[in-house]
Amino acid sequence: MRTLIPAIVVLCFAIGNGASPANGQSAPAAQQSAAAPADKTSPSYDMKAQAVYDLQDLQKKFVGLAGAIPAEKYTWRPAEGVRSFSELFLHIAAANYNIPTMMGAAHNSSTEQKDFQKSTTDKSKIIEQLNQSFAHAISVVQAMSNSDFAKPEKKLGPDANDGDVVYLLVTHAHEHLGQVIAYARMNNVVPPWTAEALKKNAGKAQE
Repeated sequence: MRTLIPAIVVLCFAIGNGASPANGQSAPAAQQSAAAPADKTSPSYDMKAQAVYDLQDLQKKFVGLAGAIPAEKYTWRPAEGVRSFSELFLHIAAANYNIPTMMGAAHNSSTEQKDFQKSTTDKSKIIEQLNQSFAHAISVVQAMSNSDFAKPEKKLGPDANDGDVVYLLVTHAHEHLGQVIAYARMNNVVPPWTAEALKKNAGKAQE
């Protein structure tokens, strides 16, 4: 996971330094925009509270999907060489432990093993791993002070801090949530929250 932060930085640099501005601005106008004074205003929301909320919602959705997928489908994969359902869920569980170690959180020796993603296909055990890993990640963020988010992590980059690690933790899970939703749809499994919304809408239509 340590390679992701430099990759994100490189991607942002490439986008920001294209040959022609994507928004149609002239080069001088783009340069003037880049030279604008730094924003010194206070943040508009609490990053700690938002990160905890996102992780709690992600836990609910991952566990809900894991429960909705039949046990016999856990070894299904869309193509050879691509993670199966079970491997994808365990990948998320591992990341929920491993990413926080970038800012000094405790290690989990089992999730750091190379074969962890292939360690089981048992549905109940995988759901347990998901719940435990999200509980761990949430507890790590909850234990942080607001000032901890600005704590430098020079080993990850000259301007990196613990807030970047929390951001990576959340966005990584969101990325793979989209992947597992696609897996589910390919197997005719409707995400539980979508099924619930459809049921509510159908009830309103009958009123």
